[in-house]
Amino acid sequence: MHRVVALVRPVQSTFELGVAAEVFGTARAGLPRHYQFEVCTENPGPVPTSAGYAMAVPLGLAALESAGTVLVPGWAPVEEPLPARVRDALRQAHARGARLVSICSGVFALARTGLLDGRSATAHRARAEQLRREFPRVRVDPEALYVDHGDVATSAGAGAGVDLCLHLVRRDHGAEYAARLARHMVLPPHRDGGHHPAADDLAGLLEWAEGRLGTSLSVADLAARLNVSPRTLARRFADRLGTTPGEWLLSRRVVAARTLLAETELPVEAVAVRVGLVSAVNLRRRFRDRVGTTPGAYRRAVRR
Repeated sequence: MHRVVALVRPVQSTFELGVAAEVFGTARAGLPRHYQFEVCTENPGPVPTSAGYAMAVPLGLAALESAGTVLVPGWAPVEEPLPARVRDALRQAHARGARLVSICSGVFALARTGLLDGRSATAHRARAEQLRREFPRVRVDPEALYVDHGDVATSAGAGAGVDLCLHLVRRDHGAEYAARLARHMVLPPHRDGGHHPAADDLAGLLEWAEGRLGTSLSVADLAARLNVSPRTLARRFADRLGTTPGEWLLSRRVVAARTLLAETELPVEAVAVRVGLVSAVNLRRRFRDRVGTTPGAYRRAVRR
């Protein structure tokens, strides 16, 4: 089961946290559970909230060590520095392959990790100029509902956090499951995060590619899918995602391998084939480069 951990702080917004809890943490009749939702904080104990009450949070930053998704549901006040321990924990989680996600003002916390440098991100329009001013290396796009790079994702206002979370569910478990979840929540099944035609095309390409990671999918195949040259595709990836098509493909294959290692008993050789890395030798090499350990050691650590 995919573990989603929300990192909260005083004074925590209850709405942004509630968005994450509703999508990832609420059991719903007739829907299979795919996520385990937990909450952690830098200093475990009572955490004041914007609603005037304190919530008890027993988990500390160690909870991020085995998270598949780390979610920052707001960061208020936005000028508040990111403590060194929190910054290191977020960066280490990302280095291990966890997906980092922010809702609304949480983008300020992610920006302070440096992981948004050279990449696009979105923010509430009221905070977009401040984000652009404080973090000139981040390409701020306040017109987007959300921006998803695969390993890091940001949403605009708190309401857009619902769209982003449902988008992540759709990427993880398909459009049908996400639509059923949205119906349970009495929400539209899908609002696209982008607003540029090229961005919409690219979003469709990423979803198409995610469903074909186990094939011999190549950068040339991605370019052909959009009917553009590999050079044009590389430029779009650089502009919108801050990476190359090849690097994106490899990162998604490694993320898929992490999921299979954690949630199945498939041997390493079978995992390699399932995610399109062909052989156990190639998987071990790529896994060590990206995650810092071997597939076998990762599986044992996750099981513990």
